[in-house]
Amino acid sequence: MVLVLNRTYFPEGTQGTLEWNGTVVCYAIELPWLQNQRRISCIPEGEYVLQKRFSPKFKWHLHLQNVPGRDFILIHSANDAKKELLGCIAPVTIQTGIGKGSASRIALEKLTTIVYAALGHNEEVKIKIQSNLSTPLRMTGIK
Repeated sequence: MVLVLNRTYFPEGTQGTLEWNGTVVCYAIELPWLQNQRRISCIPEGEYVLQKRFSPKFKWHLHLQNVPGRDFILIHSANDAKKELLGCIAPVTIQTGIGKGSASRIALEKLTTIVYAALGHNEEVKIKIQSNLSTPLRMTGIK
């Protein structure tokens, strides 16, 4: 199973649409692209294996494996990227601004239901992160 996160980059944050089999599951918010700097940048585009994870803080969520130069990149609930994320991805039901959204817990529940079902059938689940733009400027924050 491969989820696809199509990103659009802005200086203030990164917006995304998360799809499975060509259908929108939810939207996503992230930090802006700042050359993969820890705690202040979204992660590089690429394909990552997802694993189910539990923590007291985020409860059940998802963990991206083998992110270059980064550890513990998660998909967890958050409604404001700059205030609540340290490089992770937050699913949201509605995007309310650049790097902002609402009803993140509902979006995470919808996403994890799909992913956990596949994992329960011993299926490998990946997320493919890519840009909506095709120019080399896509990761500079220039539209």
